[in-house]
Amino acid sequence: MHGPVSAAWSLVALCAATGAYCLLRMRSAVEEQRRSAGGEALMGFGMAAMAVPAAAFTPPGWAWPVYAAVFGLAALRALWAARRDRHHLHHLVGAGAMVYMAAAMAVAPPAGHAMEGMSMEGMHGGTGVPAVTGVLLLYFTGYVLLSGARLVPAAVAVDGPPPPARWGDRPELARACRLSMAIGMVSMLLTM
Repeated sequence: MHGPVSAAWSLVALCAATGAYCLLRMRSAVEEQRRSAGGEALMGFGMAAMAVPAAAFTPPGWAWPVYAAVFGLAALRALWAARRDRHHLHHLVGAGAMVYMAAAMAVAPPAGHAMEGMSMEGMHGGTGVPAVTGVLLLYFTGYVLLSGARLVPAAVAVDGPPPPARWGDRPELARACRLSMAIGMVSMLLTM
């Protein structure tokens, strides 16, 4: 992805930490947590790898088609899993966005080449933001706003303290991870 180096490293750290927490969730006693955690860990680590600044590491040309294939398979898995749980439709959109970004990076000019006189219109063949990027930005921005609102605690009367939950079983942390990955996706899409 293109953009300021410090922001890129922050995104790498955020996505890698999210992926690591999702790996912890795979050890959960709650079956639903385990089912979605693997795909979310793949997404977190994939986003972290994709966000590494080109100044630090430029992947070889064959890496982008491999990324597209891996996330294409993840999209098919999410489509299959969406039969029983609607939440996997979000995984499908996320994996599709990763395929789209990997394909865009595969056709992008190599980092370091002069792009004088080249505007966004010249790179995408039209004017403004490409339609797919715009749709993905709208989706993930809406997801960020909705997820952020859901994380705000509501006043609820309880009969006592809730039972202690293991780190991998805390639904609010899982929501926070999904929120952080959606924020990362918005920032990655904005830098395309």
